[in-house]
Amino acid sequence: MRTKLHTVAAAGAAALLLASCGSGESDGGDSAASGTLTGEGSGESCTIEGEVPLGAVLSLTGAAASYGESQQRGLQLAAAELAEQGGVTYDLTIEDDQTDPRQAITLFDQFVSDGVSLIIGPTLSNAAVQADPIAQEAGVPVLGISNTAAGVTEIGDYIFRDSLTEQAVIPQTVAQATEQFGLQDVVVMYSNDDAFTESGYEAFAAALEEEGVNVSETITFSKSDTDFRALLTQAQESNPDALVVSALIEAAVPLVTQARELGIDVPIIGGNGFNNPTLMADAGEAAEGVVVGAAWNSASDNPENQAFLEAYEAEYGAQPDQFAAQAYTGLKLVDHAVRANCSAERDSIQQALGQIEDVPTVLGEFSIDENRDADHPAVVQVVENGQFAVLE
Repeated sequence: MRTKLHTVAAAGAAALLLASCGSGESDGGDSAASGTLTGEGSGESCTIEGEVPLGAVLSLTGAAASYGESQQRGLQLAAAELAEQGGVTYDLTIEDDQTDPRQAITLFDQFVSDGVSLIIGPTLSNAAVQADPIAQEAGVPVLGISNTAAGVTEIGDYIFRDSLTEQAVIPQTVAQATEQFGLQDVVVMYSNDDAFTESGYEAFAAALEEEGVNVSETITFSKSDTDFRALLTQAQESNPDALVVSALIEAAVPLVTQARELGIDVPIIGGNGFNNPTLMADAGEAAEGVVVGAAWNSASDNPENQAFLEAYEAEYGAQPDQFAAQAYTGLKLVDHAVRANCSAERDSIQQALGQIEDVPTVLGEFSIDENRDADHPAVVQVVENGQFAVLE
C-alpha cells in the first residue's frame, strides 16, 4: 500500500491533500526534479521553490500495526502544521512494510531510486538493521522514530533517530522501580527472536546488576507466542518480587493478562514495547500497576507538548501515544534541519541533523548526540485507572 501525503503551502494559505494509490508507482524523483532543493533565507524565513520529497516506511499492517498507525497519525498532523507554516513544501510518501524486514528493504530501495531527500522509519529495529544500510550506502539520511535497539546508528553517519535507546530509558526505570518496590529478586522474561526485545533484555540485565537485584531465572519465548501460562507458572515458582519483561505489545497483552489470571500480583516492569494504549485497552484491569519507562511524558506541561495534545485530540478525537509523539517530533526535526541551511539536499540535511541541539519539542529539549542518537529527558510511568501516569 502506498499513501501519499502532499503538504502544499503558498502565500500564507495552506492545503492538505491525502490520497491513496496502488504500490509500484514512483514519483518522488519527479518531485525532486521539479524544482531546486535549495532556497533563500534561514530558519523561519527559509523559502525553497521545489517540493521536498520525503519517504516514510511504517508498519501499517502486521504485528506492529498498532505502532505504525500511531506514527502515521503523528506524521500527518506534523505535515499539516508545516503546510500552514509555509516557505518549504514537503511531498511525503508513506509506505507500509507489513511488519516484514524484506518489504522494508524493498521500500528503501524504491525511495532511494525515487530521489527522496530523507527516509523516516522503519517502525521496528529488526527492519532498520536490514534496511538502513541501503540508505547509508546511497548517502540518503534516515531518521528512525521508534528504533531503540543498540547499534542502529552505528550502521553509518547518515543514520539518525529521535527515539531514546532502551539503554537510555531502562536503567532509569529499573532504578526507580527498585526504590519504589524494594526489589531484591526478579524473574526476567523476553522474546529472543527480535532485535528490539533482545536489546531491551540486555539493557534490563545490565541495569538489574547495577542495582544489585538478583535474577533468579531468565525465561525466553518467541515474539509470536500468545500462551504464556506454562512459562508464567515456572516464573511463579521462584516467588519473585517482580516480573521484568521485554516484549512487543502483541505478546505483552496476553502475558500480563495471563499473569494476573494465575494470581501473580507482583509488579510487572515492561520495556518500550509496552508503551501502547493497546495494553490498557486489551488487558484491562490486568494492566493496572504495570511499570514502563518512556521517552515521552504525556503529562509534560511544556508548551510544545500542550499544543500537540490539543491538536491531536481535535484531529483524531483521541489522545496520542509515545509513537505518535515521536513521529510528530521527527518530521518537525527534519523541517528544522532543512531550514537550518535552507536546503533539502541529502548532504545538507545530514549535516544539519547532526547539529541539532536544545530544540524545544513535545519530547522536551531535544539534541542529537555525537553518536546520532536522541538526547532528551525520559520518564518512568505506571498504569493507573486505565492510563499511563508518572511513577512518583
